[in-house]
Amino acid sequence: ESAALARAYLAHGLAPGDRVASLMPNRVALLVHYLACFKAGLVATPLNYRYTHREIDHALAVSGASALVAHAERGEDVAASELAGGLAHGTVVYADPDLPLPAGAPDGTAFDGLLARAPAGGELPAAADGDPAAIFFTSGSTGPAKGVTHTRESLRWMIASAVAGFELTAADTFRPGSSMSHIGSFLWALSALSVGARVVVARSYDAHELLPLLREHRPTVLAMIPAALTALVRDHDLAPADLASLRVCRSGSDKVSAELLAEFAAKAGFPIDEGYGMTEVGIATLNPPSGPIKQGSIGPPIGGFAVALRDEVGGQVGEGEVGRVWIRTRSRMRGYWEAPDATAAILHDGWLDSGDLARADGDGYLWFFGRKKQVIVHDGSNISPYEVEGALLEHPAVALAGVVGVHDTVHGESVRAYVTLRDGAAPPPAADLIVFARERIGYKAPEEIVYLDEMPLNPTGKIDRTGLKRMAEEHLQPHGG
Repeated sequence: ESAALARAYLAHGLAPGDRVASLMPNRVALLVHYLACFKAGLVATPLNYRYTHREIDHALAVSGASALVAHAERGEDVAASELAGGLAHGTVVYADPDLPLPAGAPDGTAFDGLLARAPAGGELPAAADGDPAAIFFTSGSTGPAKGVTHTRESLRWMIASAVAGFELTAADTFRPGSSMSHIGSFLWALSALSVGARVVVARSYDAHELLPLLREHRPTVLAMIPAALTALVRDHDLAPADLASLRVCRSGSDKVSAELLAEFAAKAGFPIDEGYGMTEVGIATLNPPSGPIKQGSIGPPIGGFAVALRDEVGGQVGEGEVGRVWIRTRSRMRGYWEAPDATAAILHDGWLDSGDLARADGDGYLWFFGRKKQVIVHDGSNISPYEVEGALLEHPAVALAGVVGVHDTVHGESVRAYVTLRDGAAPPPAADLIVFARERIGYKAPEEIVYLDEMPLNPTGKIDRTGLKRMAEEHLQPHGG
């Protein structure tokens, strides 16, 4: 089916090297689409399925996408997009075969119709190892999402390392537990397929969807972000037998809380396996599934990765000391798409500066300490505080906004915004301001608003986010929220 879709894309007018954006929830068809892109020499460009029309436009503009594959239920945002209607090869609309077409579905070529008209046979174009294969959008600490560009070669190394890290074989059944539009479940699915293992694709991550899949397909490997895993473990219908087929359960993207570690071990009889990765490199560390697994550790570097912990001047730190995580691997991204300055800021002499902090014990296991960058990680998605602040500043009553992440045992971090008001403006109800932001940036909107009489500033006149973070950690809310 993926070979047929590859021929269909080329017959539709797409050419090797063209970027094909996708706005799709988890479906088997999404995996077919990725494989078709690789076979046709196209550059798969997944978009976060929760993107608003503004974020869709940003990704389309940065990538220079020639076409968009979109689920029918996202018609409203596709219609509101300024760029989607003008793409060189239009929009390909996917609709679930067992559900009626939703009102407001985008106009375009039907996915099934395109596949049905695929030319029969014929060789597909060859592609070079260094050709771009995928662009993933990830938010950093300095503004809108950047396009992480992986080549065919870097993806192959990434897959090979994940296979080694998870100790995958053809006997495995992998159940990815997050969006395949992010690097995590995208990688888990392709890694499993690469060794002939089965992949179980769930449309959503709630227990009503997951429990029947656990019982029917008996997966051996489960990978979920902490928020979704917490909900599953706490579901009253979950029985220990439902987890009996698993040989490993990996959780990451957010820090796994001590509560979740204890609750899962009590239900499953074995510990959660934590790891660490980045969109720029894939999965870099993992407790070896065959052991030993150290609870609370993100494990040692997996095959194909070298990790160094350095101080602020580049020197190696000692055992047990906290240092900045630098990574060297063949699975490293080629760079950020059309952003040489951003690329140069993170890549140095074959190493990637993650900006994250960790310490290592005497066995080489790493222990995550925190994020040097100011990215907020909520339910496995990276949120830039600058994007949230920008949305709040559009409100006529808001003078300044400072946004920080606040530790949350379920979601990793929640988004808290500190706000000062323009002279003479009355404070809008916090709920109204949250809705105002949500209309602009969707899921990235703050969960909490705290009004301040004066915004703390650093000596250069910028918002003192360190001070706000400290205020949040000390649970200080001097003027209500």
